[in-house]
Amino acid sequence: MDVKIEDSWKTILKDEFSKPYFSNLVQFVKEEYRCYPGRIFPKGNQIFRAFNECPFDKVKVVILGQDPYPTKGHAHGLCFSAEKGVRPFPKSLQNIFKELESDLGIKKEHPDLSDWAKQGVLLLNTVLTVREGEAGSHQNKGWELFTDAVIEQINQRKKNVVFMLWGSKAQQKAMNVNDKNHLILKTVHPSPLSAHRGFFGCKHFSKANEYLKITGQHGIHW
Repeated sequence: MDVKIEDSWKTILKDEFSKPYFSNLVQFVKEEYRCYPGRIFPKGNQIFRAFNECPFDKVKVVILGQDPYPTKGHAHGLCFSAEKGVRPFPKSLQNIFKELESDLGIKKEHPDLSDWAKQGVLLLNTVLTVREGEAGSHQNKGWELFTDAVIEQINQRKKNVVFMLWGSKAQQKAMNVNDKNHLILKTVHPSPLSAHRGFFGCKHFSKANEYLKITGQHGIHW
């Protein structure tokens, strides 16, 4: 199957694209876009944006979300990120920015996290598409198998990557990561429902940069 994705990822994930589950997943997603025009997020050409913005060789940090924002105009293919003009910022992102400011004193002026992606942060949801207003509507259709494979490839082919796993869905991916070769940072999801149970004060941004520097890499300009 010819999947439109950045070349390095296309090479690494080529076996996944030929598996029956992926073919079934593609058919499901295509049918969703056909049946719900304008109501499946992100746009079709943004589904693999996390990979296109962050080629495999550049990956230093992986931030895992759940599925895209189900609100029209928010999701654009990078987990937790939103289009620059979106106001107010999505609530989970507001909490991420609160923790970033508390941790490193950095105040973000817009919700687009593309600058993180370009520095080597893979902003990956565990499920890459969603139906408007229905969080979790595309779960258990095959995306989880695909993103498992992505994590496994990073784990096997790279060393000293920081995995920032926020929420139970993301933390399930830890079983695919060797913590002797990589840093795994876990906390609750930054949603308003859970952020006060450990996300605030987790200091993942400074911990990630400390680890990157210790392992001879440049930190991220968060």
